[in-house]
Amino acid sequence: MKTALVTGASAGFGAAIAARFAENGWRVVACARRAERLRQLVERFGADRVHAVAFDIRDEAALRAALDALPQDFSDIDVLVNNAGLALGTAKAQDCDLAQWRQMIDTNVTALATLTRLCLPKLIERRGAIVNISSISGTYPYTGGNVYGGTKAFVTQFSLGLRCDLHGTGVRVTSVEPGMAETEFTLVRTGGDRAASDKLYAGTHPITAQDIAETVWWIASLPSHLNVNRIEVMPVSQSAAGLQVARDS
Repeated sequence: MKTALVTGASAGFGAAIAARFAENGWRVVACARRAERLRQLVERFGADRVHAVAFDIRDEAALRAALDALPQDFSDIDVLVNNAGLALGTAKAQDCDLAQWRQMIDTNVTALATLTRLCLPKLIERRGAIVNISSISGTYPYTGGNVYGGTKAFVTQFSLGLRCDLHGTGVRVTSVEPGMAETEFTLVRTGGDRAASDKLYAGTHPITAQDIAETVWWIASLPSHLNVNRIEVMPVSQSAAGLQVARDS
């Protein structure tokens, strides 16, 4: 039986990804801050299928301790899904909150890189796979995207760099880059503004968490000699915007 480690597994993409793997007979190490949300996964699939670990992924000591304490049945990681991440704030760079910038960098960049490095020996031993959840925000800039987009550009480039470094090991690496998706993402970004979230997604038929879970499951299920380097996913209702021009500025 194979094992997947999924971060940010308490909601949204992460919860759906963890469930998709568990439904298909994998063991899942589900990591997130909210223990009560993780318990729902354990109750749904059983403790022999899902091992829940609650900690803040920005806390390196807690991260190392969680990996060291994995039960034997869950310790052989075949697929690492780096999903934990967030966007905070919609202000322009000149009006932003520096604390929010630091939190995004610490979560989306530093924690992701740290966990990946710690899991690499086992992934190489198992000839496993890494799936990093990036975003189209790393490719297409937009007003207020600033540091969030920068962190996702890092995730995309880091994934390509890993492919180079892991050449010959059999480890596959994929960057999944979703567009507009309706999860708790905008609620977190706006500090719980439900009206703003509803307005953003109204009439758009956005990507769902299940859509991305299915995408990640497909990637993980491919034959071991195939690697999807990058996959960009948008709802049909979304496309790249044009360039801006400021007159008489």
